[in-house]
Amino acid sequence: MKGKIEGILQDVFKSLGYDETIKIVSSKFDDFQCDVLFTMAKKYHDSPISIGKRVVEEVYKLDNFSHYFKSVEIKGAGFINICVSDEFINECLKDLIDDFGFKSRNKTVILDYGGPNVAKPLHVGHLRSAIIGQAINNILKFTGYKTISDVHLGDFGLQMGQVIYGILHDFENVDDASINLDYLNEVYPKISALCKEDDDVKNECLLITKELQNGNEVYRKLWKKICDISVSDIKSTYDYLSVHFDLWLGESDSYKYYDELFKIFEDKKVVKTDDGAKIIEVAEDDDKITIPPCIVQKSDGAYLYATSDLGTIYQRKKDYDPDNIIYITDNRQELHFTQVFRACKKSQIYDGVLEHYGFGTVNGTDNKPFKTRTGGTMKLNDLIEEVKREFVSLRVENKNMSSEDIDIIVNAIIKFADLQNDLTRNYIFDISKFCNVNGKTGPYILYTYLRISKLLSSNDGILSNSIYNDIDRKLRLKLLDAHDVIEMASLERKPHFIANYLYELCVIGNSFYESNKMSGLDEFTKNDYDIVLSFNNHVIETLLGLLGIKIPKKM
Repeated sequence: MKGKIEGILQDVFKSLGYDETIKIVSSKFDDFQCDVLFTMAKKYHDSPISIGKRVVEEVYKLDNFSHYFKSVEIKGAGFINICVSDEFINECLKDLIDDFGFKSRNKTVILDYGGPNVAKPLHVGHLRSAIIGQAINNILKFTGYKTISDVHLGDFGLQMGQVIYGILHDFENVDDASINLDYLNEVYPKISALCKEDDDVKNECLLITKELQNGNEVYRKLWKKICDISVSDIKSTYDYLSVHFDLWLGESDSYKYYDELFKIFEDKKVVKTDDGAKIIEVAEDDDKITIPPCIVQKSDGAYLYATSDLGTIYQRKKDYDPDNIIYITDNRQELHFTQVFRACKKSQIYDGVLEHYGFGTVNGTDNKPFKTRTGGTMKLNDLIEEVKREFVSLRVENKNMSSEDIDIIVNAIIKFADLQNDLTRNYIFDISKFCNVNGKTGPYILYTYLRISKLLSSNDGILSNSIYNDIDRKLRLKLLDAHDVIEMASLERKPHFIANYLYELCVIGNSFYESNKMSGLDEFTKNDYDIVLSFNNHVIETLLGLLGIKIPKKM
């Protein structure tokens, strides 16, 4: 609808000799509003109202004016306010009901999200990368992109050397070592803490890591066992959150490309030796902050995260030739990706678009990073269980729900709480607040869908050109925004556009429910209401799906 109105106004402005790009936005006072007159006034040395009057006069002269508009007026200091016709609203709504999809864009996008370190339990910090990444993946796929998602495991870093060090010192015969998930959860923090206290232990762990990377058979065998145990647990948690990956690759998978990679660095003359380390200078003249060199190999021959990220980009180019590679990680990695992206550009190992979307922290009600009651970092599984306990305790009826429905609702609570925020910001995760069925919460969205579903009856009717009251009109206009909201979320990689729209749509849907009784309606009115409400729920279900949220059978 907005595109058609903008096109009509564009033609009118052009007929008057004004070459302007016309954009309209939703208005509190009418349906839409255009503020282009203010910038035009300076350009054409005329008042906004004077220009606006000429435009409005021409709009009213259009042969098909009444098909599109109820009124077009100049209001305030020079806003063009637009009220569209009921006929035009229903024409656009019929078109949207018939085709709510997107055409293929013939572009391939690789999304790198998740990023857990093997041998460490998932914690609350992993929550955002997983569910934001999955939502962006869903949105891009829905809007016509081919997507490939990669968990990109941290499986070749210092934490592996630390865990192997622990195993070597805990077991006389490493072949018979009783390594399980509980052991891994215990040994990593223990040796990590020891490294901070004892430089000899730290240096030995660094040496083990380097020898693991260089192919030490004993270490590789232990590494494989550690990975199998840890990845199985990681997959289990991600499966619960409906977070899925096409590729389960890690830092180790790029290692075999390092020789090719360093040959390119040498051929392009981008790498140099500095105090024994190999670096790529990435600072630029217009930098407002100091950007240190990208270190690709330490003086002792060991490789770093930057090396594995560059190797992974090179690998992805060779295997998939993507148009874009998108990274969803913690904000604190912004400098790292600036260095990697610039090193990538200088060495010309990838000519596509590299994007990094950094997210803020999940905070408790004290506005500090979410912790356990004892002050430690909260494991992701513990957060899930805490949310589940809170929801079940809210009402007696919740205790009698099926475990499947409870899990779906817990997912909705966690995901909607996160995704309603701009991903760049920190947010407060208030478990009691987000479990509530009232307010801007996942349960409220699910409740609205289920509530409206009870009103619906199947029909094969066609939407008429009638609109019956103000809330009916408001709901139809809101539904017409759905396609644009998805497009905007896709282009800007921001799921919160969809989450916020969903909430606003549900508020209007509930008002419709409370204002319009379905019983006793004539056949034509009931047919129209059925069509509008059915599409309303189709939109809700589709957008929930894009956010990775399922719908329970009841609640």
